[in-house]
Amino acid sequence: MKKLLFLLLCFTAFTHAEIVETFQFNSEETQQRAISIAKTLRCPQCQNQNLVESNADVAAELRLEVYTMVNQGKSNDEIIQIMTQRFGDFVRYDPPFTSNTFLLWLIPFVAGIIALLSSLFYLKKRRETILDPQQKKSIETFLQQREQNG
Repeated sequence: MKKLLFLLLCFTAFTHAEIVETFQFNSEETQQRAISIAKTLRCPQCQNQNLVESNADVAAELRLEVYTMVNQGKSNDEIIQIMTQRFGDFVRYDPPFTSNTFLLWLIPFVAGIIALLSSLFYLKKRRETILDPQQKKSIETFLQQREQNG
């Protein structure tokens, strides 16, 4: 039983193993710049992961392209423009304000204003209720009966 458990442990130890990218950069600064650019670009295959976090094959290829372009001396804007031309604004986590992305930028502000106004309306409507003498007397009677019944 111990041997079987040991073998199972050995086999499961390698299930999380990944291929490590060993791309050579000209300097530490270019490496940091390439990684920061790759973090601002979304993986086209994955819904909500950037190129650095994604394990998809497409993301690995795009990381390699970004790293190569950085080593070639292209600017951040040039690299982002190339990726945007190829995949559209979807590839960017911070799409530019255009007619296509108008609602994307507007909806959070509108939702915030609606939430604020509805909260204010609710709080204004939720004022303390004023009871007339007859209602107060019936509540007091009810509470006294409840205390007596225990």
